[in-house]
Amino acid sequence: MFYSRKLNPETGQVEVWECKWSDPGTGMAKKIFLRKHCNEGEMEDEAENHSAATAICWAPGRTIGNIAVSSEEVFGSFTNKSGGNAILPCHIVPCGKFRNGADRWYCKTHQIHWGTKADLAAVSESGEVTCSNHLMAMSYVVDPLVIDFSDFEEIGVWCSLPPAMSSKETTPRPPKIHVHKRFTGQDKKKLDRDFDAIVCSYKQHLDLFESNEITQIQITPPAAFEFVKSIEEGREMGCITCKKCGYPHLDLGSFANTPHAKHFCGNCGNDSVWSKGKIVSTPLKPLHDQFHRSNEYIIPDRVLDLDDYKGLDFELWSSTPAVLWTADRPQEKGIHVHVYEKGRRVVDDTFGRVFHEGKELDRKLLWKSMTENTIY
Repeated sequence: MFYSRKLNPETGQVEVWECKWSDPGTGMAKKIFLRKHCNEGEMEDEAENHSAATAICWAPGRTIGNIAVSSEEVFGSFTNKSGGNAILPCHIVPCGKFRNGADRWYCKTHQIHWGTKADLAAVSESGEVTCSNHLMAMSYVVDPLVIDFSDFEEIGVWCSLPPAMSSKETTPRPPKIHVHKRFTGQDKKKLDRDFDAIVCSYKQHLDLFESNEITQIQITPPAAFEFVKSIEEGREMGCITCKKCGYPHLDLGSFANTPHAKHFCGNCGNDSVWSKGKIVSTPLKPLHDQFHRSNEYIIPDRVLDLDDYKGLDFELWSSTPAVLWTADRPQEKGIHVHVYEKGRRVVDDTFGRVFHEGKELDRKLLWKSMTENTIY
């Protein structure tokens, strides 16, 4: 059972109703309004569940619920383990008042306020309250991979981007999350692949966030991409917490391009979240910084001349900073290269200098090409 809002056309009152899903997860799920619970304003604040990790949702430029999703109202409409075009129901919650004194609500699913005259006029005959973004297509992952950090494992998490250069045509694509895990002191990785999105859990005693209830942070492509861009482009980062709902704030899209002091909470709609200085806010910053060698880089002395592999297929990337790096050694900063012979990878390493057709490649130009090949 969950709650949804309806507008009573006779009284003009927004009402809170108890609801359930019929045939959830089938693609034919229908929201059933069971009974009126109360009028808006008569209900105690709903408890936030910061640790739920049943699903992750995101749209280009945003991550639902400020990097987390925990609403049964949203879960009811998932049809597969993952997807890229889900139309998810609104999750409307009270959000103070507009400047003219009128009541205001906020859609946590689509991250937009509701309650203007245009919103009221657009309410359907059913009376169900939906925001103006309710038809926005979302990506999602149900039951995502959960990374639990341990002392005997080395874990690296990167934002996986399309190649900067390739012997074949490069197809632009959205970012993904690349994870590798290995036991400390061993060369062989026990996990080395891309995921649509993942969850990272950590121990509460680390005090990374103001709320002790937050023990899991979800890493989505938009969040990882903006984090890596901020490192590469030297933007000041931090993590500000909303004083009203306790969620760590995530800047995405245009808000991540320029550090700023006033922030908009994507979880509760509070538009007066202030940081002490101008920053790009992301919960990935404290998660990243907890590992003592996360910000250390070395340029490897390895050199590769691709002309030595004429006739073989290759892909190369500007090596990007890890979102998370637990190893007790610096990260390598350079150009990562794959060379293939009959489908088998014969080169897979990061080099300080790479030559192609007699010219040395520029890592910064390769980074620019990677971002241009990224759909976001």
